[in-house]
Amino acid sequence: MATSYQGNVTSLTQSGRDAAAAPVIRTIGLAELGRALRRGWEDFKAVPTHAIILCVIYPVLGLVLARAVLGYSVIPLLFPLAAGFALIGPFAALGLYEMSRRRERGEQATAWDALEVLRSPSFGAMLGLGVLLLALFVTWVATAQAIYIAAFGYEGATGISDFASRVLTTSQGWWLIVVGCGVGFLFALVALCISVVSFPLMLDRHASAGDAMVTSLRAVARNPAPMAAWGLIVAVLLVAGTLPFFLGLAVVIPLLGHATWHLYRETIEPELNPQPLPPRAHRERKPAADFPANLFPWRRKDGA
Repeated sequence: MATSYQGNVTSLTQSGRDAAAAPVIRTIGLAELGRALRRGWEDFKAVPTHAIILCVIYPVLGLVLARAVLGYSVIPLLFPLAAGFALIGPFAALGLYEMSRRRERGEQATAWDALEVLRSPSFGAMLGLGVLLLALFVTWVATAQAIYIAAFGYEGATGISDFASRVLTTSQGWWLIVVGCGVGFLFALVALCISVVSFPLMLDRHASAGDAMVTSLRAVARNPAPMAAWGLIVAVLLVAGTLPFFLGLAVVIPLLGHATWHLYRETIEPELNPQPLPPRAHRERKPAADFPANLFPWRRKDGA
């Protein structure tokens, strides 16, 4: 079902040809955030099985991380690892953006169609920005570990109860909470600013990673309060999704992925004269029974 988007439009202040081609940013409010979440939920309800299949790796990864943390006596890293989902989530949700885009255009949206994002002309740019977010995630985990060591040294916690007692009943623990949350907020802020509309923009308009990040920064600067509220919504939903045992992420991740696409539509004015892409070559789907022969297509053409 096609969806129309309305909002107050503000012209960008660049001059020349670059300004004409630059995306036009709307002024949004809390109502637009609610509308994006509502439409994201509608997308999730329309294709819940596919969304869960695409995102099942999140609960599995969460359980693996939890087991690794407990097994290697690095319990303090469990929370930073779980919080780090917010940093890499925008890239991992590419397939969800594609499904929302197709439903918006009245097209069929299936798990197979979601994989079409891999054939996007801008997939290289999306992959590059995804690597940047992954590097940010790794840096955050290393920083969180350094903060814990600064508070308690290299001695590891003997168990969950021992770790909770250290954090909640000592002055070092309260220092860890304040400093850790403050530093984590800065990492999340950076990720939000550079990626809040970047991936949908690259998927929709095939923009470069640099142009997408600049547009995302401009959108945040234009709408600081709504974007801050969006970041808070993401954080709260991700925390709720980790319970119980990260299984809630199977619903939270697709909901946020679909909603991010609609937030992009609410924030960025559609192109007036979009440039059509050349048609993609049709890919023949070959039966699995022909697998050996498919390796040697020239033999079939010669009749050999």
